[in-house]
Amino acid sequence: MAKKLYRSRRVRQVSGVCGGLAEYFGIDETLVRLGVAFATIATGVVPGILVYLAAVIIVPEAPAS
Repeated sequence: MAKKLYRSRRVRQVSGVCGGLAEYFGIDETLVRLGVAFATIATGVVPGILVYLAAVIIVPEAPAS
C-alpha cells in the first residue's frame, strides 16, 4: 500500500500540515517547521502563507485510529 500524505492529528501546532509532512518523510517536525518558516520568509511572506493555507485546505486530516 502506498504512503499517503495527511495532516497530523498527533503533532500539530496550527493545523497539522508540518506534522503531517514530518510523519510522511520520517523526519523531525521541528526541521519541517524551520524549513517552512525559512521558505515563507525567503519568498516574501505572502506566497508562503498562501501555500500553507492551500495545504490546509487540500491535504486531508489523518483518519482516526
